Amino acid sequence: MFSKACEYGIRAVLFIAQQSKKDLRPNITEIAKAVNSPEPFTAKVCQQLAREGIILSKKGPNGGFYLEKDSTVKLADIVTVIDGDKIFTGCSLGLPECSSERPCPVHDQFMGVRDGLKHMCENTFVMDLASNLEEGETFLKL
Repeated sequence: MFSKACEYGIRAVLFIAQQSKKDLRPNITEIAKAVNSPEPFTAKVCQQLAREGIILSKKGPNGGFYLEKDSTVKLADIVTVIDGDKIFTGCSLGLPECSSERPCPVHDQFMGVRDGLKHMCENTFVMDLASNLEEGETFLKL
């Protein structure tokens, strides 16, 4: 459903959030290893997320990526930065003019899926998901 870049970005941000709760700032190598993604690709995605203010970065010996503990970043923020909002607004078949008045063959069925995904992403805070990771209720890799 999400692009590979977006999947890696979500996993990276979740790991960064989990580490931020412990006052740690992981570097690209640590992030890539923790979320099982290629290091150069992870670097590119993290740089994009940092440019857009989704994650923060600090240079130097104690540097790395982090989120503020009171961060209000939501999954939708990450998805929109990496993949845009087309997954929340676009046609499932990629048609440029799909609407209720002029629907594609799967328009009506896809609307519920799309709206449900949008609702979930707009109402899911990264720091809440990081808490689930910290408590061992969820995992970023097997």
